[in-house]
Amino acid sequence: MTETARLAGWLARLESRHAGPGIHLGLERVRAVWAAMRLNPGFVVITVGGTNGKGSTCAYLEAMLRAAGHRVGLYTSPHLLRYSERVRVDGEEAGAADLVAGFDAVEAARGAVALTYFEHATLAALWLFCKRDADVVVLEVGLGGRLDAVNVLDADCAVVCSVDLDHQEYLGPDRESIGFEKAGIYRPGRPAICADPDPPARLLGHAEAIGAHLLRLGHEFALEIGAEAWSMRWGDARIESLPPPTLVGMHQYRNAAAAIAALLSLGDKLSVPRQAIDQGLRVAWTPGRLQCVGHEPLRILDVAHNPHAARVLAQSIARIQPAGGRCIAVLAMLGDKDIEGVVAALAEQVALWHVAPLPVPRGAPAQRLTAAIEAVGGVCVAHADVAHAWQGANQEAGHADTILTFGSFYTVADVMALLALDSNG
Repeated sequence: MTETARLAGWLARLESRHAGPGIHLGLERVRAVWAAMRLNPGFVVITVGGTNGKGSTCAYLEAMLRAAGHRVGLYTSPHLLRYSERVRVDGEEAGAADLVAGFDAVEAARGAVALTYFEHATLAALWLFCKRDADVVVLEVGLGGRLDAVNVLDADCAVVCSVDLDHQEYLGPDRESIGFEKAGIYRPGRPAICADPDPPARLLGHAEAIGAHLLRLGHEFALEIGAEAWSMRWGDARIESLPPPTLVGMHQYRNAAAAIAALLSLGDKLSVPRQAIDQGLRVAWTPGRLQCVGHEPLRILDVAHNPHAARVLAQSIARIQPAGGRCIAVLAMLGDKDIEGVVAALAEQVALWHVAPLPVPRGAPAQRLTAAIEAVGGVCVAHADVAHAWQGANQEAGHADTILTFGSFYTVADVMALLALDSNG
């Protein structure tokens, strides 16, 4: 059996083991297996959480650290097209053999402990980073923070990018509850970056209660955006003439500032010169974040799936949409998301909606999407799947229009797969 086939078998096994409903948060299981693995990591740990902005902030950190010559392990989720997207070492996706070896190592150590898919995957990634001698590891929180599997490691620096409403069934009904869960990645005496301009009181209170070194956007650091460059204040110092981030959208300046603040706060542990920060800003990349995949019509992919992300997306589309053109949306979402809130956030921007169900157990039916759109006076066409919705939007669009595909990682992945098929003939 090839290593690729073994990896596919492992992923299928993990999915089948934990195919029941719900997400099982908690650190008891992952701590027990981590201890049994008897690893002694020597790397610096940067943990990144938040409702939105995590993936982009991780991309900036990886790019800046690699430009400074560090050997970087990066763990993110979810993936779009390949599981290996989740685990990168020194800028390269982990190979099937390495991933299988990591899964095997966790299996050998877990004994009778039943791990979730994400817990098993996280421990396998940490095993690989240890074996590949990473000197700094960037970990993206999967859900919340306090009880997320990546929180098994004490972060040398923890970043909360933003706090808003998502996953309320697991994290609590409001920003205060969610902010407390996300602040759970902070550690006593260590840098705790908060890039949300209006952080919940419970996040601030938790950071103070544990004695974290809280560094807040608008207080301990700030940014000023110009036409050709931007600057950042860090305490009493200023970093002038920073190049604009390669990732599109005004919100990316805040994500980039959070990454820079994290690196500056670790100056005693990590050397990242100014030229590496500039280079990282120029090359950082992560797919599915206002990603342009075509022109005339402009075709944009975005993984936005909650009202906060949808509001930011609406502002970005208003800036980049060609004059005189319409925005035509391709929308498919998971049923446990705030579909009505997402639709309302983009109602003024979108002239026509093409909707479809997602072929996963949590996928929202097209009827629910249609009802949310019609409730705000939108015009909607329902399709059997994302492929047909994408085809319908492209048939409808003129040269000056914008086709916006969003609503879920699954939605963006489906269109990426279609584009790959087209490019391969």
